[in-house]
Formats: sequence, structure tokens, C-alpha cells
Amino acid sequence: MPPQLSILIVGAGLSGLAAAIQCALSGHSVTVLEAARELAEIGAGLQLTPNATRLLQSWAVYPLIHAPCEPATCTVQDYRGAVLAHEDGFAENCRRKYGAPFADCHRVDLQQALVKRARELGVQVVLGARVCGLDFDLALEDREVGEDDGRTQVQVKVDDGRIWEVDLVVAADGLWSACRSVLLGRRDAPLPTGDLAYRIVLREEQIAELDPRLRDMVGTPGVRFWIGPDAHVVAYSMRGGSMYNVVLLVPDDLEEGVAKVEGSTAEMRALFEGWDPMCVAYLLPLPIHYSTFANGADARLTQLLSRVDKVDKWKLMHREELPSWVNAQSNLVLIGDACHPMLPYLAQGANSSIEDGAVLGLLLSPSHNPKFTSASQLSATLQLFQTLRKARGEAIARETFKQRKDFHMPDGKEREERDRVFAGWLGKKEELEKSKVEFPSRWTCPVVQPWLYGYDAVQEVEGAAGR
Repeated sequence: MPPQLSILIVGAGLSGLAAAIQCALSGHSVTVLEAARELAEIGAGLQLTPNATRLLQSWAVYPLIHAPCEPATCTVQDYRGAVLAHEDGFAENCRRKYGAPFADCHRVDLQQALVKRARELGVQVVLGARVCGLDFDLALEDREVGEDDGRTQVQVKVDDGRIWEVDLVVAADGLWSACRSVLLGRRDAPLPTGDLAYRIVLREEQIAELDPRLRDMVGTPGVRFWIGPDAHVVAYSMRGGSMYNVVLLVPDDLEEGVAKVEGSTAEMRALFEGWDPMCVAYLLPLPIHYSTFANGADARLTQLLSRVDKVDKWKLMHREELPSWVNAQSNLVLIGDACHPMLPYLAQGANSSIEDGAVLGLLLSPSHNPKFTSASQLSATLQLFQTLRKARGEAIARETFKQRKDFHMPDGKEREERDRVFAGWLGKKEELEKSKVEFPSRWTCPVVQPWLYGYDAVQEVEGAAGR
């Protein structure tokens, strides 16, 4: 019989729920502890890329997501109105190249779909359970006489006095991970990146107030970027076009130690005054197409922001790379934002976290990893997990900073050279796809996009396990 572990996952975010589903499918007893008392509708939109959606499909989760939008187009636009890059049939192209969809959805819709599937598989999801104590050296009482494989269990305490004793703790407690500090033996706070985000969700009644052409844009799903000096904007439809997600990325002006505050809509609009103008009164020596509204209509970005009645400012944080994601006793492993948080500039925070959960659960399945035939092999299996995931997760995190550089260039020679690269490939999707050039937008880069979207967790595990 394959070994059955008792696994406790700290955190019911995307990485924790992904790990719960795959570990349950691998035959283990899984409990998820979540500090929040309810999985409320918080957060905003997120973009699901094929490296994650192929997993969601295999778990029968993707059909449970409420009205995901597969974008028909992907457009990068200069803050002064120039279309720098554009791809029609974007979602269709993703399915063709990677065999899985690219989709935009509300974060809570994905979380609820994951929770539903996890519970169907027998996972216990316990809300209102904040972990306050971890003891990694609990002796195994059911060990047979004379057997000593060096393993210990973990005792997990929550703040209301409940206790669990398990074989493995999976720390999926996010950016502000307490388990990370336990692993390091010291308090370890996130570090500021120098950027902050205004996160906006336009509701159906706000969309109804838009110019008819803007309503059509929202109702026809597409991913749109505006890029400019020290800032950029990303916007896309979700829930079948009934909501529009807008994220504004700008320099951080929050005080040290402040992670989130209510923002000023007037201040927000002032930061983007003059972006995406109605008309362009100058020419650049480049074959760049300018996209404008006629008949005196407001510029798209200006009009979108005019409908915002409330906004929060979120400081964007990151973490230094850890020497190890696994503790000395090999009964604690970190996944997701607890070990490799990343800027949102490639939409890979959620997607790489889902990858983490899948790879961990697959490695704990003898049918995918023939080397895992006994609980005594847990230590070696966690080391293999770290080998497979650490380099990729940290490399993606570094790549997000490179995307920030290319999207936030100030006016000058470097930006002009970037725009020449954009202009040279505008309207040449097939040629770009076949090339090996480093493209300024990694969303359609022929080098970076296949590396991100083409990742297959099952193939990764089975290849490493020698299947």
C-alpha cells in the first residue's frame, strides 16, 4: 500500500488549496487551517495562465470558476496613445501553443472553486484557526518496535487551544508568513519594492456609465496595458464582462511599515493626467499606430478612472531568497508567497503558487513519483521538491523586476530604443513567434512566454522521478 501522510496546510490561499487538492488526490489525509473566519469577497482580479489552468482543468476546478474571461486581444499602449504591441486571438493562440486557456477571473471566484473541489476530495478546511505554535520534534508514537527512520511529527497549536499532530506542515501563509519566521528562527518582515498598486474593480453599474465604445471594450474581453515613466496600468474584464479590473502601478509614497491605506481618487487621477490622450499633436519617427477616440470622447484611461469612487493603495513587497524552503527535520516546507513572492508584473504570483502545490502533491504520489514508496522517504522527496521549484520560483520573481524596468522607462534614448523594438515587430505576430528575440513585453515574448506558460508540472515531476 502507498504511504498515507497526515498533512496540515497553513493558509487557504491559492497555493495552500492547490497543495490540498493534489495531496488529497495522491491519497493523503489533508487539513487546511485558515485564520480568517470566512472566505469573503476580498481582493480583485487575477490572470490565470496556461501553466496553471492545465492543472485546474486536470483537477476539475476550471469549470467551477464563475464566468472566466478568455481575452481575445493583448495590447500594450504607450501612455501618449501609441499602440506598441497588439495580438488578436490571444486566448486562442495560448490554447494552440500550450494546450490550456489564458483566463481572467476574480480571485475569490478561483478561491471558492478550489475550496469546493478540495472539500469534495475530503479535505478538511478549518476557518478561524490562527496557528500560534509549532513543535517540530514530536516523537512518533506509532513507530514499530526497533524501527527508527529519524522522522518526527509536528504538533500544531491554534489560538483557541486546538491541537493537531501531523507528519508534514505545508506553510502556505503568504507574504507575511509566520511559518517563514519560525523556519529562520527570527522575525522576517517583507521588504518594500519601491512600488505600490491602486487596485480597482469597476462594477456593472459603473461600467454602464461609460462611453458606448468603452462598454464594448469591457464586454469584449482583452488584456490592455498602458506603460509610461515610472508607472503602468493593466486592465481586463472578468465575470463575463460584468466587471472590469484595473491595476495602477506607481512609485511607493507610503510611510515605512504601512502596507495598505485608503487612497485619494483625486491623487490617483492626477498621477495619470494626460495619459492616453484623445488626439496626438506630434509625430515620432517610428511606424507606431495611434489609437484615439473621435467626436470628443474622453480618453479611455481617463474615463475609466473618472468612474472610480473609492480606492486603496497597496505597498508592493518582496522577499530575499531563502537558503532552504525545508526545515532541518524535513516536516515543514514553504510554498507560494511564503518563499517566493513576486511583483504582479507578469501575473505569476498566483500561477507559480498553484504550480508549487501541484508539484508537491505529485511528488508525494507513487503513481507519479515511483521513488516515494515509504514515509521514510519524505525528507528526500521534499529536497527534490525544493530542487524542482526553488530555482524556477526565484527566477520568475527576478523576471518581474525586469518587466518593471521595460514598462517603466522614462522618456529618453533607452525608451526610444525600446519603442523601436516594439515598432519593428508590430503586426508581425507569426514572425515574432518564430524568432528568439528578447521582446520588451514578456506577455508575448517568444523567449519568456513559452518558459512561463509552457511549464507542465506533471511532466516536470515524472521526468525528475525517472518515469
